[in-house]
Amino acid sequence: MSVLRVCALAQSLSRRSLLEKCALRGYSADCCRLCASLRSGAVRRISETPLQLQRRNVSFVIPKTEAAKKRVLEQSQLFDVLDARIQQLQTDIALNIQHAEVQVVKAGSSGRGASSSRGPKSTSKEKIVILQSGAKGTSKPQQSRWIEKLALEKNAKSKKSKSSSQVLPGTSHKTISTAAKKTKPAIKTDRGGTKLSDKSHAVVYSKAASTASTAHNVSKGKWKDSQNQHHGEKEQNLTDNDAHSKAMELAEVEKLERRPSQQANMWTSCRVPETVDSEERASGDMQMSIRSYLEACVFAGDIERASHFLLSQHRVIRRRKLMNTDIYNILMRVWAKKCLLHQIGRIFILLEEAGLKPNLGSYCAALECMGRSPSCTPKVVTRCLNQMQQDGLSVDDMFSQCVFRQDEKDMVLKAMRIVQPDYQPCLKLTTNEGYTSLVQDFYTQRNDHHYPKLDFTQEKLLDGFKRQLDVEQACTVTINSVEADKPVTANMAKMRALLAMQRAQWQKSLLQALRETKTILASTNTKDYKFNLYPYLCVLEDREYVDIMIQSVANLPPSGDSLKIIAGDLGNRVYTKYSVRQKHQNQMVEKLSKIYCSYTDLLAKDTKEYDVLPREQWCNLEMELTSGPMLQGGETSWPYIVTLDLGTCLVDMMVKSLKINSDILNPAQERKRIPILYHMYTFRSIRQIGFIKIHPILSQMQQEAMETKLTFDSSVMPMLCPPVPWTSMKFGAYLLTPAKLMRTVDGAVQHEALLEKCQNLHAVLDSLNQLGSCAWRINKPLLDIIISIFNDRGNDKLDVPPPLSEAPKAPHFNPQDPNHTSSEKAHLKREVIMAKKKYTEMHSLRMDALYKLSIANHMRDDIFWFPHNMDFRGRTYPCPPHFNHLGSDVTRAILLFAEGKPLGPKGLDWLKIHLVNLTGLKKRSSLQGRLEYANTIMEDILDSADNPLNGKKWWMNADEPWQALACCMEIATAVRSPDPAQFISNFPVHQDGSCNGLQHYAALGRDVIGATSVNLMPCDMPQDVYSGVAQQVEEFRAEDAASGVKIAKVLDGFISRKVVKQTVMTVVYGVTRYGGRLQIEKRLKEIDEFPKEHVWDASHYLVRLVFTGLKEMFTGTREIQDWLTESARLISKSGHTVEWVTPLGLPVIQPYHRTRNQMMKSSMQHINLKINYDIKERPDTVKQKNAFPPNFIHSLDSTHMMLTSLHCYSAGLTFVSVHDCFWTHALTVDTMNKVCREQFVALHSQPILEDLSNFLLQKYCNRVQTEAKNKKYQEYRRLLLLLGKVPQTGDFDLEQVKESTYFFS
Repeated sequence: MSVLRVCALAQSLSRRSLLEKCALRGYSADCCRLCASLRSGAVRRISETPLQLQRRNVSFVIPKTEAAKKRVLEQSQLFDVLDARIQQLQTDIALNIQHAEVQVVKAGSSGRGASSSRGPKSTSKEKIVILQSGAKGTSKPQQSRWIEKLALEKNAKSKKSKSSSQVLPGTSHKTISTAAKKTKPAIKTDRGGTKLSDKSHAVVYSKAASTASTAHNVSKGKWKDSQNQHHGEKEQNLTDNDAHSKAMELAEVEKLERRPSQQANMWTSCRVPETVDSEERASGDMQMSIRSYLEACVFAGDIERASHFLLSQHRVIRRRKLMNTDIYNILMRVWAKKCLLHQIGRIFILLEEAGLKPNLGSYCAALECMGRSPSCTPKVVTRCLNQMQQDGLSVDDMFSQCVFRQDEKDMVLKAMRIVQPDYQPCLKLTTNEGYTSLVQDFYTQRNDHHYPKLDFTQEKLLDGFKRQLDVEQACTVTINSVEADKPVTANMAKMRALLAMQRAQWQKSLLQALRETKTILASTNTKDYKFNLYPYLCVLEDREYVDIMIQSVANLPPSGDSLKIIAGDLGNRVYTKYSVRQKHQNQMVEKLSKIYCSYTDLLAKDTKEYDVLPREQWCNLEMELTSGPMLQGGETSWPYIVTLDLGTCLVDMMVKSLKINSDILNPAQERKRIPILYHMYTFRSIRQIGFIKIHPILSQMQQEAMETKLTFDSSVMPMLCPPVPWTSMKFGAYLLTPAKLMRTVDGAVQHEALLEKCQNLHAVLDSLNQLGSCAWRINKPLLDIIISIFNDRGNDKLDVPPPLSEAPKAPHFNPQDPNHTSSEKAHLKREVIMAKKKYTEMHSLRMDALYKLSIANHMRDDIFWFPHNMDFRGRTYPCPPHFNHLGSDVTRAILLFAEGKPLGPKGLDWLKIHLVNLTGLKKRSSLQGRLEYANTIMEDILDSADNPLNGKKWWMNADEPWQALACCMEIATAVRSPDPAQFISNFPVHQDGSCNGLQHYAALGRDVIGATSVNLMPCDMPQDVYSGVAQQVEEFRAEDAASGVKIAKVLDGFISRKVVKQTVMTVVYGVTRYGGRLQIEKRLKEIDEFPKEHVWDASHYLVRLVFTGLKEMFTGTREIQDWLTESARLISKSGHTVEWVTPLGLPVIQPYHRTRNQMMKSSMQHINLKINYDIKERPDTVKQKNAFPPNFIHSLDSTHMMLTSLHCYSAGLTFVSVHDCFWTHALTVDTMNKVCREQFVALHSQPILEDLSNFLLQKYCNRVQTEAKNKKYQEYRRLLLLLGKVPQTGDFDLEQVKESTYFFS
């Protein structure tokens, strides 16, 4: 019956065509109107044809028999014929368009085409578009709804291809495609409600180029036409000056619209493609979920589940549309391993049904299957290769682009040699093209480069590699706590035994609960296409899940933690182990070992010299060792929602299964089994969250046991061998443990999408590799001193947290006690809350110090490395979170370079200057003055080194006491050596930027006053911007005090450098007045003499003066900051997130979007996720505009650091950084300073703001705007003019930075 209905539809179309042709004959106006009404009725009747039902019958029914499939195919073919006929009919009724003078007349409101009686009385002539039919009154034929819908669907599908053919803004004409387009009504309702037609549409069909200009005038939405339409009405009201300024502005807009296409600069050459739209992003999320589910099923060996799941996804049309070829390829790989070519053929059929084309991975699986089959004939292979060629795919591309696992590559090569016995894949080496001008010479001119070697033999490096491989294969490391040295009491031994016994019981309980849960999930009668946690609970051994849960209990703080944090941590641990197991299964470990063994030739001191970078050497070694799996395995990361759901499931098991006897500590109590974990709800701010709390009995047992073992994930520990160099965004750092090149919020993927599309990240990757190549060792004498203080009640002044036994005791009181008044009860309640808060803070600080010191003590006899990655702005960080050189004063003090270098002639002086810098006493003194001061206090320096805890303790008063003590020890050892110049020093000397953010602003604006304030200008004495601002604020205060301002009088004598420093430092990074007030309030509270009742008023008053002082001192800085802020505001208001590219080619996108709520349902609790990074949501304008200036400056300071690191590496220096603080040996401080200044000048010699302007113009202003009176167009024009007007710069000469002693000092 459906076929008959389609045939009937064809007849209806023929009748419709006849009516439309009749309507175009040359009758009188009245006859034309009559024909039009008849035609409208006919079209309405045709539109009632049940086409939607027919389409549903044809496209959306999944046949279950071969006959049904055949019938659907015939119907689809017939529908394609009808589709082509529709286009032919539309061409037959092509309409010509002309301008006609039409008199607007008054008519009754009931008339369809007439104007309303409420319209204005004016009968002025207007130009409107009408259809040429021999008379002027002919109405346009009204299309039926289904034809309109079909046209819309086709337009949507071809949107991308059409958009590429549009001309640039500012041109006078736009090409009109030959396909039919529906324009907007030529007449709209005026303020009085007048209409010429409620539903007047003009269908434009162009057959010649002449109609393009006509159509351009027709389109009401075009900006230029709209301007002409209203020009006559405004002409008399505009003065000559106004008209001239308007013309100038329009000329400027047109000039700026053309500029993006005419500019070819560094930014556009490194430009990344447009960010994916929301539909593609949603599709990407679903694809990741499907891929991870299928891969988990395949890894667990549940092929039947994977196959059923794929077919169920394929059957649901809306889900099929979200799938891509790579998802189908997962099952193809499985069948290839089993030599089931017919199964691969079925998946090829599924691809065709889904409207997808096989890609390189599809043919790779087919060829692999042929290679594994002993009976495969050359004819079959040849047919496959011919089909590849027809699809435009190359075999060489398959070998260079596909990800091979296990022996897949060998099997594909075997299949190729069935038909071409001598075939050898032609692999393309990566070329050094596309470098920015900043690093072009670095990569192309290497004659003077001297890449450093590590001070270790190849044997020692390989021994470290084997140890590190064992650690990562185990995924966890158990170490001794620094508290292990304490004597074990009888009670401690008793509690440890009880805990060990309980853990053995908990393991049995959890193992049983896990198996029961898996049984239930495996047999749950749900729809096939719904996701299920079962595969994710099968990727590891049951015992491994139990160990992860037991470890989580041991790491819980006494006060508990939120369910979301615990669940996320559990899910991530499971994924890490699964990822390591995957690499084992794919046979990557063997190949990794071979390549790393050869890679150590580049690093070891007892091997030959190389003239290549670590990344280049690693890539060369991979190219040489072609057989076996690829190290970049292409495994799919688990979506955040999956890890969270899996973790919640495990937490649910823990809460329900882990129990303890209630009388375990007090036998007198009644015995019953009670849970050790409680799921409860609490408030964080105004949000109610799920919370997991430990039972007080377990908490007490853990505290009294004081266990001496700590278990960490392998990624928490420093590496025992040099990290694997970053060669791409997906490979580098650890040997097996997964690591991200760019740190992002869990679930945010827009950064990865940009990085994947970026053409050349070599400079960024090489910089990260250089930072990670620095070897470290522990300063054991200093570590022993810190541990002794840590185990002896700590010391708050020295930043060594005291034990919890020193925490204030919470007062005990009965709220129902009548002896206390209501005010006393309120006071006691506040004391209880404060005591609990203090206890929690002390526990957090104590555990943080315990982890750092225990890791350091564990590594005390080893050489180790810190692999690095970066945040989305390019700022670099060590991957191990607890113990690294970015940590506190304590952590930095116990780190030394593993490689020592002689001090040389000036090294001892640099050590002394560095010591004075650490004290914070001589910031306004010259380097010579600091050196002289150090020589005058040599007695205190030597005493501190010899008797740190029993002497004068001079070092304890320094700003950085532990680093100062370490420096005292180094100086003492050096001066007592026979020849200080030959003394081998491992001590890192720091050179810190002078308010580095303001330095970048001053350089961008060529601001002479600002440059002088932050030491870009050579001076005999260092200029301290913090002291300068404090002095200016004091002058303002003195004026106000003389005028009788009370708070100004109160602040007399209290305004110092320390009070304003933090606010001045962070105002360049976007701190608001509110944040600045909090900073100043904190500093004032630290002053014991300042009256506490005036803190609030004083902080409000001072933050205003600080901002005023900065505005006067840094006028150029403020202009640039305002330009960046306003640009970001207009960009985000237009619906886009702010993006840019650093001068090194790193793409940056701000991930700030409006928050949306996503409910994750689980049997334990529904977790409400606040997601503020989803690109389907509109940008958060406030965050986008406030964050752009600081993030842009951060991207510049990271660029400067990376340039410095690269050139220091080529000069053979040891170099590490803590953002804007650079470290090296005392011997090479002068060389590092020279490189640092040269690279700053090189960076800011680039037209950074102009390039940014061009990039933003091309990205956000390269679209045709259609309506001049539209509010969006006005915002577009404001953005266009703003981006085109880069802030003017001053006269500061950047070359002077090279001579500035105190730029970094």
